[in-house]
Amino acid sequence: MTLRKMVVIGALLIAASGPAFAAEPTHLFFGDTHLHTSYSFDAFLNRNQSADPDTAYRWAKGKPVIHPYTRARVQIGTPLDFLVVSDHAEALGVMRAIINETEELGELSFLDGLKRSYALWLIRNKVAEGAGDEIFAEFLPKVVAQNPDGDPVADPANEMPDSVLGDMTKTEITAWNEIVDAAERHNEPGKFTALIGWEWTSTPTGVNLHRVVISPDGGDKARSYDPFGSDDSQYPEDLWAWLDKTSKEIGADFIAIPHNSNVSKGFMFSETTLRGQPITVDYARTRIAWEPVAEITQVKGDSETYPTLSPEDPFADFEPFDFYLQGAEEEYKPKAGSFIRPALRLGLAIQQSTGANPYKFGLIGSTDSHTGLSTAEEDNFWGKMALDSTPETKGPGVLGGGPASGWDMSASGLAAVWATENTRQAIFAAFKRREVYATSGPRISVRFFGGWSFDPNAAGAENLAEIGYAQGVPMGGDLTRPTGNNRKKIQFLVRAVKDPKDANLDRIQIVKGWLDGKGNTHEKVFDVAWSDDRQPDGKGRLPPVGDTVNRELPGYTNTVGVPELSALWEDPSFDPDQRAFYYVRVLQIPTPRHSLYDSVALQAEVPETRPAAIQERAYTSPIWYTP
Repeated sequence: MTLRKMVVIGALLIAASGPAFAAEPTHLFFGDTHLHTSYSFDAFLNRNQSADPDTAYRWAKGKPVIHPYTRARVQIGTPLDFLVVSDHAEALGVMRAIINETEELGELSFLDGLKRSYALWLIRNKVAEGAGDEIFAEFLPKVVAQNPDGDPVADPANEMPDSVLGDMTKTEITAWNEIVDAAERHNEPGKFTALIGWEWTSTPTGVNLHRVVISPDGGDKARSYDPFGSDDSQYPEDLWAWLDKTSKEIGADFIAIPHNSNVSKGFMFSETTLRGQPITVDYARTRIAWEPVAEITQVKGDSETYPTLSPEDPFADFEPFDFYLQGAEEEYKPKAGSFIRPALRLGLAIQQSTGANPYKFGLIGSTDSHTGLSTAEEDNFWGKMALDSTPETKGPGVLGGGPASGWDMSASGLAAVWATENTRQAIFAAFKRREVYATSGPRISVRFFGGWSFDPNAAGAENLAEIGYAQGVPMGGDLTRPTGNNRKKIQFLVRAVKDPKDANLDRIQIVKGWLDGKGNTHEKVFDVAWSDDRQPDGKGRLPPVGDTVNRELPGYTNTVGVPELSALWEDPSFDPDQRAFYYVRVLQIPTPRHSLYDSVALQAEVPETRPAAIQERAYTSPIWYTP
């Protein structure tokens, strides 16, 4: 049998038990699925009044554009392969229309009309004075939940603000059509993909439940619906129901991508539904059907795990964001339901008890930039909002006047996709089958396969991918107990290659989570390949890689680390009777953080709460083992 036929047959067999993997060769594409422009109310109020969808696409394609706040000419370091302009569905285009005096607001009574006239006057004057961020602050929740462990939507403190602007549907639809038109103009199949999408922004009592919705369909279908927002419902189940209904009515495809689970107060990946009901098999299947991917890293921090949740992991403290999206002061408390790794563990337990796993998702990164500029490069980072895009405007107050500063933001991240071609349908198919991964910014290339009997020399083979597809499953895939030999150990084939323009690699790690016979979940991080001939100590801990970061220039040298690492690793603790997942984490050598570049430019100290150097990284989607 030829290798080509083996790949095709392998894909067909996988399709019988999980996502269908591509029989054609896959290629690596990098993009951003979470980018806001001046059509988002919060972006507009925070000084992005000119970077529209057209600007966003031109920037992503590598063209120089005008920065919306500084008015300087700016340009991305490495162009993207795809982009989703994901402006907020709530008040979509409304602030922009108010300032440009093109608003098409609904009718109101005389008294309400006076309120609206005052609101319009206030918004226009605040924006003219450069104080639009004060208006933005009014949109954030102002009170702490009365029942912090209960349903945040039904909480008495959760009061949806009444709009004094009347019915904004006509304005929103006009804006939506303009966003769709921009995507259609910039979509170039085979060269650059402009996927159509939006953000559903539910934040009851400061609980971040946000999702980005993306579709592979074109403008003909997108123009037939008005994007579903949290002003329609704050429950994710209602979002999924709308996606299901719309899909059936017009034949459209969608997925929803949760993000910033790190500030969800434990509700994004909890043990129950948002209403506090037990997770059933129907709920689990519905959720994972619509949400096959989750965002693990972005500008508001990293959501992999937290030091108190993974105390044995020395790299668990990467880019924490210890703030909530609200006006009220509330101490940040890291909870298991707010992070990806605990969620993957919980999913194993839920599947054991219900028969379905609601948290069987792949992993991506994206920026959540509100400048219209997808910036995940440390030395070319333009902030969360346009307002915090310069070193001198990064003090506290970036998010509605709260304590977070511009240096608390992370220059992250990117979505990496193994797709057959750079088209809407091919990239969307890769998301559906979870053959995707995240990076915190650099274009690190990662291949990851699981199986039972890879070629012993596969790790060093030039055709590693062909071997991986033929003899195993890629990231996002499933493995079950092999027939005929229950004593086989599970194997993983992985290769990582540095970004040609960025730093060398420190190590490859495989993160394992598993469910024991008593129903308890566990985790362990294994170093499987590393640079510089380091040797683990008596406890199996690998010494840190060298730090070449020049704190005065700033800069670094690639005199430590290596450009490429690969491994064929067999799990020494594998138990064929235990459910498990495995994902890869690749670490770069230390490089300067954007806060160091700013401190050198300002001739000031690096903010105490942030390091001068970080180890950028990549996270692959997991591979799951089911007995």
